[in-house]
Amino acid sequence: MAAFSEYDSYDALGLAELVAKRRISAAELLEAAIARIEAMNPTINAVVQKMYDAAHATVAAGLPAGPLSGVPFLIKDLYAWCKGAGSGNGSRLFDGFVAEQDFTIVERYKAAGLVILGRTNTPEFGLAPTTEPVANGPTRNPWDRSRSAGGSSGGATAAVACGMVPVAHATDGGGSIRIPAANCGVFGLKPTRGRTPSGPFVGEGWSGMAVGHAVTRSVRDSAALLDATAGPAPGDPYWAPPARRPFLQEVGADPGRLRIAFSTRSPSGGGVHAECVAATTNAAKLCAELGHSVAEAAPSFDMGAMRWARDVVIAASVRNGIDTRLEALDRPLRDGELERITALWAERGLKYTARDYARAIVILHGIGRRFGAFFADYDVLMTPVLSQPPEPLGATNMMSDDLDAFIERLFHLVCFTRQINVTGGPAASIPLHWTPEGLPVGVHFVADFGNEATLFRLAAQLEQAQPWRDRRPPPR
Repeated sequence: MAAFSEYDSYDALGLAELVAKRRISAAELLEAAIARIEAMNPTINAVVQKMYDAAHATVAAGLPAGPLSGVPFLIKDLYAWCKGAGSGNGSRLFDGFVAEQDFTIVERYKAAGLVILGRTNTPEFGLAPTTEPVANGPTRNPWDRSRSAGGSSGGATAAVACGMVPVAHATDGGGSIRIPAANCGVFGLKPTRGRTPSGPFVGEGWSGMAVGHAVTRSVRDSAALLDATAGPAPGDPYWAPPARRPFLQEVGADPGRLRIAFSTRSPSGGGVHAECVAATTNAAKLCAELGHSVAEAAPSFDMGAMRWARDVVIAASVRNGIDTRLEALDRPLRDGELERITALWAERGLKYTARDYARAIVILHGIGRRFGAFFADYDVLMTPVLSQPPEPLGATNMMSDDLDAFIERLFHLVCFTRQINVTGGPAASIPLHWTPEGLPVGVHFVADFGNEATLFRLAAQLEQAQPWRDRRPPPR
């Protein structure tokens, strides 16, 4: 291991402070991160592309004096291109692709002084709540290597959980930040739609359901990183309401007496594991002890209609993504280039009509209005993140020939997160519970559109009341 043995005891802001005060150099931090990756990645499989040479060159050239200058950082391998590096999207279809330009959010990471040294594992096109792509193999949960780290930001989250880096880029189209954060015992915030840029090549992902941010060990790192990346870029089709002040200033601020609604009842009508129920009810008790008003309630909406509408958008998006790649290659799809579920999604994308798509958008916007009315009476909604604790690897099979059964399974497993991508509001998984077997179970906190500030204030209060940063996966 590197000489800086205390590397993983600091969060990102702590490391940046050491660099700023010249107590350690960015080059030393980079070597410490590389040593952690080289030691742990062979068993965890979080990092699928190493960019060590580029990282060394970045440090040698001199870093900008950003708020996170010198901090090692990983980018999720789902678009979010880094100029000169590959982007596989968890798929064999993207073998050989090299990006010619940075994504806007990557430009902002670099401007903040982050040192990008690799890309993290993701399921093919981010289509599963677990990270087990055929192209790169499974990412293993650091708490139990026989279990899933979650998805689709599973590689990013496992890397943070086991201390490879203190923060990592992640994206969320149906829970893909919050699900792995819940499975791996770290903090994961999905920001408001339009809070961070999706450009320069597209204006939005999955018709506005997909957004980018990060998974972090501390609440303040998430806030600082969002400050560094938030705001519109030229040509963005829309953006989130401007924050009243920097998000980092919300961390530690008094949240006041919040009106918190909680529910452990599955919106899909399926069962919820006792540990997921316990995680939420215990969090509700903690919030009440902290002085908040807590009541059992949840917004009502047509889950079946939402499922159909999301399926239309996802199928159309998958079809378009595959066709765009094939057009760039100027050839047809070859046998074995796609996992079976991905191929079935693409086939379904040809069956839906333009009217179906227009109708789907109307349905999804209507659900957003239902949630907006709910948040007129409550400040926060609290639920489980998933209906189950971390599942064994292989429980979700992207090589299945039954797309309907695959969708049905996910409909119940991720029944608490998907609707928040529909509404566009912010939500976070907060690591407040571990099972008797030592598996993390996150609790889901949701706020109204544009109101990350409330989540940061509440999350910081919970972090202080029930700290999690020193809980680490067992060495194996």
